[in-house]
Amino acid sequence: MTATTRPDLAAAPDGTAAQIISSTGADGTAVGPDHAPGASDRAADAGSRLRWWRRRGAAVTGCSVLVAGSVAGHGLLPRLPGRLSSLAETLMPWSALAVPVLVAAALLRRAPVAAAVALVVPAAAWLAVFGGALADKTSPSGDLTLVSHNVNQANPDPGGTVRSLLAAGADVLALEELSPATAPAYEKALAEAYPYHFYQGTVGLWSVHPLRDARAVPIMPWTRAMRATVDAPGGRLAVYVAHLPSVRVGPAGFTAGARDEALGLLAAEVRAEPVRRVVVMGDLNGSTDDRALRPLTDRLVSAQAAAGAGFGFTWPARLPAVRIDQILLGGVRAASAWTLPATASDHLPVAARIHLSPDPAP
Repeated sequence: MTATTRPDLAAAPDGTAAQIISSTGADGTAVGPDHAPGASDRAADAGSRLRWWRRRGAAVTGCSVLVAGSVAGHGLLPRLPGRLSSLAETLMPWSALAVPVLVAAALLRRAPVAAAVALVVPAAAWLAVFGGALADKTSPSGDLTLVSHNVNQANPDPGGTVRSLLAAGADVLALEELSPATAPAYEKALAEAYPYHFYQGTVGLWSVHPLRDARAVPIMPWTRAMRATVDAPGGRLAVYVAHLPSVRVGPAGFTAGARDEALGLLAAEVRAEPVRRVVVMGDLNGSTDDRALRPLTDRLVSAQAAAGAGFGFTWPARLPAVRIDQILLGGVRAASAWTLPATASDHLPVAARIHLSPDPAP
């Protein structure tokens, strides 16, 4: 485009003539000082707005609010493809790590207000949801001690694992991931301390009190769950031991379909249980925050949540990041809950002491 200039006269506010310079393009179109903005002007405006956004820390503030909303309302999160909602809820306690990251990002942007929001808003939401887990709710009372442990079928030291479990002084002991090669060894090592036991498939129950009505619970093609009645001094207690299928995180998402299907079958058995006092122990391969466990957690209470101190993470044993080994209670009340010292397994054992009230008439 070539341009020429020509003077025009206009009246100035003081009545004198003022000269206005205008440009004329090759096509004769005038381009003056009040022309419509072109592409370069729009790009400059967009860049200015982006710089303002970054300068003021609005992006950090938005992320802080998003994190806080996701934590406070995680139960309202939509069901994401690949069961990613379950994965997010399983890892939700670790959302606290977002706070220092967001604060650091705001400080790098030199946005003190955004830093304050990043510190206060997500932290307040996290404490509202998980703060109660940090309190020590244990008490020294209780009538019966329960212990559950996934012993790992490849455990290189079953004898050491048994010695560690015996030191816990459990009245009722549940074991998962037994194998045909290891189950007889556990049976022999525990026989003196636990005169009553039942095991089948990969799960077993040992008790200092009589067991009756022991049977396998069909949740999978092979036995990974069982049920028995413990005749405790304080009354009957229906005990379920379960090892739900493993979950994986892969290209297809959170592959928990087999677990959820087995969980539904287990929950149906628990709903039909005629004994009022019920305990479900075992490796459920899921956190109680995971919505997929609601068929159980809507009816039963986590002993760790009710009477523990901290999150009680159990897996992996060397650096526990999630609690997938559970003791869930119905019709009884937890006095205390804790994790036991590591064994040669890749899971930590879990323990709880419970109150038993007099058994009602059948």
